[in-house]
Amino acid sequence: MTDSYILALVNYALDNQLIEKEDYTYAVNAVLEVMQLDSIDLSAQPAETDSLEEILNYLIQDGVKRGIVDDNFTAYDLFDTKLMGVFTPFPSQVRKTFASLYKEDSAKATDWYYNFSKATNYIRTERVARDKKWTYDCEYGQLDITINLSKPEKDPRAIAAAKNAPQSDYPKCQLCAENEGYAGRMNHPARQNHRIIPVTINNSDWFFQYSPYVYYNEHCIVFNGQHVPMKIEKATFGKLLDFVKQFPHYFVGSNADLPIVGGSILSHDHFQGGNYTFTMAKAGIEKELAFKGFEDVQAGIVKWPMSVIRLSSPDTDRLIELADKILLAWREYTDEAAFVYAYTDGVPHNTITPIARKKGDNFELDLVLRNNITTEDRPLGVYHPNSKLHHIKKENIGLIEVMGLAVLPGRLNKELAQLKDAVLAGADIRGDEALSVHADWIDELKAQYTFDENNTEEILKQEVGKVFKQVLEDAGVYKCTDEGKAAFMRFVDTVNK
Repeated sequence: MTDSYILALVNYALDNQLIEKEDYTYAVNAVLEVMQLDSIDLSAQPAETDSLEEILNYLIQDGVKRGIVDDNFTAYDLFDTKLMGVFTPFPSQVRKTFASLYKEDSAKATDWYYNFSKATNYIRTERVARDKKWTYDCEYGQLDITINLSKPEKDPRAIAAAKNAPQSDYPKCQLCAENEGYAGRMNHPARQNHRIIPVTINNSDWFFQYSPYVYYNEHCIVFNGQHVPMKIEKATFGKLLDFVKQFPHYFVGSNADLPIVGGSILSHDHFQGGNYTFTMAKAGIEKELAFKGFEDVQAGIVKWPMSVIRLSSPDTDRLIELADKILLAWREYTDEAAFVYAYTDGVPHNTITPIARKKGDNFELDLVLRNNITTEDRPLGVYHPNSKLHHIKKENIGLIEVMGLAVLPGRLNKELAQLKDAVLAGADIRGDEALSVHADWIDELKAQYTFDENNTEEILKQEVGKVFKQVLEDAGVYKCTDEGKAAFMRFVDTVNK
């Protein structure tokens, strides 16, 4: 049977144009080497399956039985990536193909690269398909809700193996260009099937790739060629807009550069983008603004739970100048009445999450005002989800969430199913160790709804959406109240002074 699955894997590579017919024998022998086998029956019938994951899983388990693969999920990923690396062309070939297609059309180049990244299993399409997704309609628009099931849960056996693995600072992080082709280890993912595209933005060397666990269509990562920390500055706006000029069908944005309000990797300067229109991008202007000396730039406060100033102009230089003026003003801005402090004990708190896109003939910059101050009552952040929401979302609110897509932890998939059963059975949720964190929430829902077999699952999903809306409102520096709107305008007025 192993021979059949090896031949099925090579046929997959051939069908997906990773290899040519002339490469067939070479590819079979390369797979044999990875499998540590000496021979194969080429007359064997290839396994009949359209699932790459099924093929790889069979070969992994064969390796486990023969003792060449450790029995844990991290080792499985290291091994199947090594197998797919057999078929992945050298970086120079990938870059030449991309460059040739880009000369015709930037979208044609990214379409090819995205499909290539799926074909090599760098984007694990079958895992991504397991993510649970739905939408929630509210006064701000239609929010996207995702329970992330594509990233495997941490395997205790893998954790133990990683603890005992030799430590290394190569590559310095998972975003560094040195990951391309890297074999990986127990505490660092394999990347033999990973290829990156060089891009020059704002006269600096960067690279472009896709996320292996895409949260939305063509979810890409644009990262600095140097391992330097995240920094929001004038040049950031120039880089974002330069990328959009080169790939006008993509948006691109940056996480903030401070803890709590920033992303999970602050040590390596990077952006995220893609071919997707988030709800925030669809949101209209709630209040038009005019900035002194920039009357030619359209500006306004976006109707959104977080505090967003949108700038629009065909002239990117004007956008950059005004965005920088707003950033510099916000960095130093304090308004005690609104509990906005630029510094406490010399530690900075104000920053911006910027997003760039092209809309018609104009370029747009959305500037999301962020503040990461903490208090004794709110040790994770004043502008962070309230503790009563942590049973659904406790993690930082980064770029993706800011734009209206909830990335929720995988545990919720099981917990929501168990909650449905418990509610319908009238079970004691407070007495259940795993579900007790949801008890107050469920009590509130029981006062609002009459649950039955037909509506419980949908009610829970919609109420999760409502929690995410509250998460975004908590993360907003200026609340969508008369008082909050007045405080927002006090800041705008200081920019105009």
